[in-house]
Amino acid sequence: MSAGDSSRIPGETHPVRRLFPDAGDTTVAEQLAGLELNALARPERPYLILNFVTTIDGRAAIDGKSGGIGSRTDMEMLQRLRTRVDAVMIGAGTMRAEHYGRIVSDPDLRAYRERTGLAHDPLAVIVSNRMELPWDASLFTNGGGRVIVFTASPDEPPETATPVTVVRHPEGVDLPRALEWLLEERGIRSVLCEGGPTLHGRLRESGLADELFLTIAPKIAGGEGPRILEGALPEVDDVELAWLLESQGELYARYRGMSDN
Repeated sequence: MSAGDSSRIPGETHPVRRLFPDAGDTTVAEQLAGLELNALARPERPYLILNFVTTIDGRAAIDGKSGGIGSRTDMEMLQRLRTRVDAVMIGAGTMRAEHYGRIVSDPDLRAYRERTGLAHDPLAVIVSNRMELPWDASLFTNGGGRVIVFTASPDEPPETATPVTVVRHPEGVDLPRALEWLLEERGIRSVLCEGGPTLHGRLRESGLADELFLTIAPKIAGGEGPRILEGALPEVDDVELAWLLESQGELYARYRGMSDN
């Protein structure tokens, strides 16, 4: 079965309208089934996509979390993006805020990954200079999958049910080196980064982000809060809209060309 064969895609899926490039009705599962990101890997690093949800006024988190912004359709978009990559990357702040569990929790979706030529579980990759992580989170305690932690800390992690490998960069985590290591040492060809905004900003600054999957929720939050990218960024880049979907006023955009400028 190829990734584009939608006849055996498991699980509930939400209908969406495709507004661009060709208008029509589809589902989240059908739209994402054809993603063949591993074929786009660079010679020196994996292909890397960013995913985030934001309010209309640009808030990427409310009370420190992004989960209250998007809908169930947005959550499905995230879950199914995880079925199309070799690894999922997050920063320490996101890990502390969200207390991740097993990256793909649905066994049917894990089986789907295998049918489409991917490992049963995506590799979980955490970037944490100080290695201050919530070791009681289910990602570490449930024993499913594997975790890599890139850190500058000399500390050893506690014993965990889920296997954890620590890769140390004593002068601070070097993201280009980290991605090269993932490709060379683990054969990782595609990575989904789920943030937070500081990690997204560092990846974009370094020219390591290839695409952005952005959900724009029909909500206005006001106040102060993070954007989808934070930090000292270079000059404004132009990107290409690859597709645009809609469901109940929520928009799902895919932008290409982030590293081609």
